[in-house]
Amino acid sequence: MFARRYPAFRSRLHDLEQLELIAGGYASRGRFIADLTIDPPSGTGDLAGPPLLDEDFVVLSTIHSAKGSEWDVVHVIHAADGMIPSDMATGDADQVEEERRLFYVALTRARDALYVYVPLRYSRRNRGLEDRHSYSQTTRFLPGPVRALF
Repeated sequence: MFARRYPAFRSRLHDLEQLELIAGGYASRGRFIADLTIDPPSGTGDLAGPPLLDEDFVVLSTIHSAKGSEWDVVHVIHAADGMIPSDMATGDADQVEEERRLFYVALTRARDALYVYVPLRYSRRNRGLEDRHSYSQTTRFLPGPVRALF
C-alpha cells in the first residue's frame, strides 16, 4: 500500500524505521510522545535534500512553537478542560486568559482544514484502587454551538 500511494516510499519507510528505532529507547509510549512534542516543529522534509525532498510530511508541534507558522491541515489534540486550559493554570485568571490565547493560536494555524479532538476519557495518576480514568469535558474555550458539534 505504501509503494502504491507514495512514489518515494523508500524514504518514507526509512523515516518510519528511524522513528521506531528512536521510540524503542523510551520506557513508555507516553514519554516518547511527550519528548517528541516538546521539541520545536520540524519534519523529515527539512532534513531531506535532492532527490528525497518531500513536500508531503507531518510536522509535530506544540502550541507555543506554532506561533507564526501555518499549515494546510492542523489537528489539535486534548481540547478538554484540565489540558486546555492546563489544570496548572486554572488557579489564576491571567494564566487562564493566556491559555485561551494559546488555544486561539492553535485554532488559527490551519489554512484549509482544522480538526479538534476531545478525549472521551483520560488517564490520571491515582494510587488508590479506583478507576484511574476520568471522563473529560470539552474545553471551556469552545462556545456552546461549537461544543454541540462534538
